Amino acid sequence: MRGVQLSTFGLGFSPRSVLKPQGTGLGDRLLQSIRPSTQYTAIKSTFRHHSTSSRPRCARSGSAFRLAEIPRSTQLNGFHNTPSTSHIVSQTRLISSTTRLLQEKPVAPSNPTNGPARTVPEKDEDDMEKGFELTERAAQAAQVNLSARLSKEGSGKKSGFGEIWRLLKVARPEAKKLAFAFFFLLISSGITMAVPLSVGKLMDAATKGVGEDGTGELVFGLSQTMFYSIFAGVVVVGAAANYGRIIILRIVGERTVARLRSNLFRQTLVQDAEFFDANRVGDLISRLGSDTIIVGKSITQNLSDGLRAGISGVAGFSLMAYTSFKLSGILFLLLPPIGLGALVYGRAVRNLSRQMQKNLGSLTKIAEERLGNIKTSQSFAGEVTEVNRYNVQVRKIFATGMKESLATAAFYSSTGFLGNMSILALLYIGGSMVQTGGITIGELTSFLMYTAYAGTSMLGLSNFYSELMKGAGAASRLFELQDRHPTIHPTKGLRVESARGPIRFENVSFSYPTRPAVPIFNNLDFEIPQGTNVAIVGPSGGGKSTIASILLRFYNPTSGRVLINGQEISKMNAKSLRRKIGIVSQEPVLFSGTIAENIAYGLPHASRSEIISAARKANCQFISDFPDGLDTHVGARGAQLSGGQKQRIAIARALIKDPDILILDEATSALDAESETLVNSALAALLRGNNTTISIAHRLSTIKRSDTIIVLGPDGTVAEQGSYEELSSRPDGAFTKLMEWQMTGGDAPQAHKLAGPDKLWDLQKEADAEAESELVEEQEASGKPNKQE
Repeated sequence: MRGVQLSTFGLGFSPRSVLKPQGTGLGDRLLQSIRPSTQYTAIKSTFRHHSTSSRPRCARSGSAFRLAEIPRSTQLNGFHNTPSTSHIVSQTRLISSTTRLLQEKPVAPSNPTNGPARTVPEKDEDDMEKGFELTERAAQAAQVNLSARLSKEGSGKKSGFGEIWRLLKVARPEAKKLAFAFFFLLISSGITMAVPLSVGKLMDAATKGVGEDGTGELVFGLSQTMFYSIFAGVVVVGAAANYGRIIILRIVGERTVARLRSNLFRQTLVQDAEFFDANRVGDLISRLGSDTIIVGKSITQNLSDGLRAGISGVAGFSLMAYTSFKLSGILFLLLPPIGLGALVYGRAVRNLSRQMQKNLGSLTKIAEERLGNIKTSQSFAGEVTEVNRYNVQVRKIFATGMKESLATAAFYSSTGFLGNMSILALLYIGGSMVQTGGITIGELTSFLMYTAYAGTSMLGLSNFYSELMKGAGAASRLFELQDRHPTIHPTKGLRVESARGPIRFENVSFSYPTRPAVPIFNNLDFEIPQGTNVAIVGPSGGGKSTIASILLRFYNPTSGRVLINGQEISKMNAKSLRRKIGIVSQEPVLFSGTIAENIAYGLPHASRSEIISAARKANCQFISDFPDGLDTHVGARGAQLSGGQKQRIAIARALIKDPDILILDEATSALDAESETLVNSALAALLRGNNTTISIAHRLSTIKRSDTIIVLGPDGTVAEQGSYEELSSRPDGAFTKLMEWQMTGGDAPQAHKLAGPDKLWDLQKEADAEAESELVEEQEASGKPNKQE
């Protein structure tokens, strides 16, 4: 590790950023990561308070020092009488390769009963492989609750026929159009099935030649010339009916997919925050995209093809039996293995389809994540890594596609082989029957054509079944999303006419639904008077932004109540409540479109003058520098704008609502000093009335202009509350310690007064010099050359 990395209440603090190069830094030799409740070892006394026998032995492993065996008393009990140094790193963690050396349990001395002793380099390699020592909080975080996560395979692998029935119900709004398509299907199928019979009759007429009167054999009571003319007209009618069937089904299919996507997107947007915490965006996009296409095709075009195959099959087998019952009996012996194969193939395809859709969802997630953050990937030269990550998922999809291809090839090749063998058998037996006068050549021809039609229908039915199973697999994923009811429904509850009034958190306890064992708040209790400007400060991870999430009803408290003007927000309509609250997040999110569209997002029907007024209040003067002004396109996620420009547009988007409650989550963190002053002045002038402002802040300038400051403690409670003058006058208060750290370059509170960066720098140099001197003495005593020379 290249410096001293201190952590207080989970926050990192690095005095003067980098204190020493690797190999001579204090952190690699002195500090260690211990469980949260353990008293930490002082820095300097490690070398001076104990006798030579108990001093830590330094050794090199690679380029970093590490400590050898130190008695437990040295680690925990030796420095309690040195308050000047024990306060320096109280409740501090060092993240380094030596995190496991100085723990509560000392390293057992090596002896024969304990096996062969490990050298320091061996221990160092072992520690590097194990990485960070897990804390109690990590054990709590491991207790996850993913009940809101959707199954990647859908609602279940054994629910195929139930899904099929439900799948057919999706097309119910298109029942009339499907009826017309079915009518056209009957016409086209009937004409098609009449062709073999007509051909057989024509062949029999042709073989009998011309009669004594000079006319040919009649076909269905018509002359051959007239029959050919009528038959040509019938074929044209069949083609027109087939055209009508296809065009109706395509239109119905597109309408069904559009309706599915719209309904599913609406259902996705009303889900609660817990749902989005537990599910990947890529998987949801896959369900809205490819899954809906498969379902739409399955219940329209595929359904029509299946009905066509079914009608053709029934008609074909019936006419085969009518033509020659003997030949039909031979053919029927081959149907059971073909039907069994189709059943097995359909189930295999359904499972493979689910696996394919799951992998496609993961692939979409990777592409969406990486391309959406392409600058970060490129700044770390991670293009090759991301391509490899993407290719791993591509190979999974390819492997699934290969399995599906092998199953398809095996099924169709086997059915094709059985079909060809059937034709050969029929030709052999049918030829013998023609010679003996059992059937005519025309009847054999008709039978063979019906056999081909019936075989094609069987393949069509098997393909229909496999595609239907694919649709069932995709439908199970869609229905799982469609059936999911959010814990917090945005449109249920009492309509909020006004959110003005005092805001009270009453004994609120909270942990995120996906991490129920990690408490964020523990009986949190405070009140924000109406129309005041309140700053909420505290350590990172202490729950400052969580307060905003609870106020917006993204989550419900685990226990306790949150009240606005005496009414519980858990009984309020979440959508109408959110309309009364404006929020500016620390990382503003802009949508693709113009600046005006992004500002008007806070008030969809805002006039041009309202948009301009909000932009001016948020100090968006930079808009004048763009040729298109408010109509300038911001790009994907506001990529065409700087961080400060995006922040001010986000502020304008919140201000245009004229909210009763305005939440500023580090809203000015990306602004320069001049812009921050102008925006703060605009906010102060605007919110001097009945609006309540909640500022989640670290900047002292933002904190000073607040009427009240609420300081959150690391235990999830309110550590202090009061005005800036009141809190800053308390020398031992949590707020004072927080400000001391900010003034000295830190950003987190300390439980004890710590030495500043200059003192830490001096302590490090002294400890480094002493350790180097000791190392040289040991090497000289052992007769080994100094490796540093």
